[in-house]
Formats: sequence, C-alpha cells, structure tokens
Amino acid sequence: MKEQLKRLIDLQQIDSKILDKKLMIDKIPLGIAEAELSLNTFRTDVDKIKQRLDSIERKKRDKERALDDMNERIRKLKARTAEIKTNKEYQAHLKEIESAEKELYALEDEILGVMEEIDSSSKQMRLEEAKLKTKEDNIRELKKKLEREMLEAEKELLPLQETRSKIVDALDNELYDQYITLFESCKGLAVTEVREEICLGCNMNIPPQLFVEVKKNEEIINCPQCRRILYYKNSI
Repeated sequence: MKEQLKRLIDLQQIDSKILDKKLMIDKIPLGIAEAELSLNTFRTDVDKIKQRLDSIERKKRDKERALDDMNERIRKLKARTAEIKTNKEYQAHLKEIESAEKELYALEDEILGVMEEIDSSSKQMRLEEAKLKTKEDNIRELKKKLEREMLEAEKELLPLQETRSKIVDALDNELYDQYITLFESCKGLAVTEVREEICLGCNMNIPPQLFVEVKKNEEIINCPQCRRILYYKNSI
C-alpha cells in the first residue's frame, strides 16, 4: 500500500502541473481577447476624433461657400450704386452694403475660429494616431508572445500526460476512482501533506492518533474533515 500511496502522491504532483498548464492555456485566448477589446475601444475613440475633425472641416467649407456668396452679394450691391437716383435710396443702399460687410467680417472671424479648431483637432488626431500605432505594435507583440507560450505549454503537456498514463496503469482501479472523485470535488487537490497534525488541504487539525498512523505512510488515510488522502512527507 505504501507503493500505491507513493504513486498517488506522484499522480497528484503530475496532475497539479497538468492543471496549471491547462489553466494557462485557457487564459491565453482570454488575454488576447482582452487586449484586442482594449485596442478596438481605443480605435473607436480615435475614429470619434476623426469624425469630429471631418465635421469641423465640413463646417469650414460651408462657411467659405457662404463667404464667397457674401462677397458676390457685396460686389453686386456696389455695382448697383451708380444706378441709384435719390439720396434716400442711396442711404438705404449704403446701409445694406454696410450690413452685408458686417456679415462678411463675422463670417471671416468664424472661419478663423474654425481653422483654430481644425489645427487643435489635427494635432490631437496626430497624437492619438501615434498612440494607436504604438498600441497596435504592442498588442501584436503580446499576441505573438502569448501564442508562443501556449504552444510551449501544449508541448510540455505531452510528456506530463505520458507520465500520468504510466502512473495510472500501475494504480489500483478503486484507488484511482477514489482519487478522481476527490480531485474533482476538492478543486484539483486530492492528495495532501499533513504537517504538525494539520491537513494542508483544509488547514484543519487531525486527531493525534490518526497523525501517528499517517506518519507511517503504510495505508490510505483520509482527512476526517475534507476527505483528502493524507501522507507524511518526511517518511515517504
């Protein structure tokens, strides 16, 4: 039975390594997905800045067309000046030209303001695009690194699984079934050490007489609290 217990301990160690590798492999796609989500969120933010810049540039073009129209209107108004016959009509005409010129100056000021907005947004756009490129490069390298780690972990699983098969073949069937039941119900820890009368699986005390028996490592003994299989390291 001592040999069977030794095999159970070896099996637990192998299964712990296999479990760690599988957990790491399972986490890698999640890590890649989280990185890509972060990148896509950043891309969306950059797109919003670009859309705002496009909107401001359209606004500038609209105002420039309005400015051209106003210049044309003023040109036509001034061209009609010579046709005016009375002083009253002439004064009204001058006021109309003056009003149009005020609108023209206001449009010019608005265009200057829009141009400042474009300049500010363009600078922000260049900065964010540079950040985006850096982020894309970093995530590309991260994906390569994680994919390499996944391939390496998958390679390391093969010899571990081969060793596991050999141990299982040498184990008593009923004992293996008990181990698997405990492994599944005890979160991957079916066989655990006892140290100073404490089960390191559940951190509970075991009776002194039971500890004496466990120290012999001559039979399969379960923890009275968590039911894990117990062993004493110093005499195995």
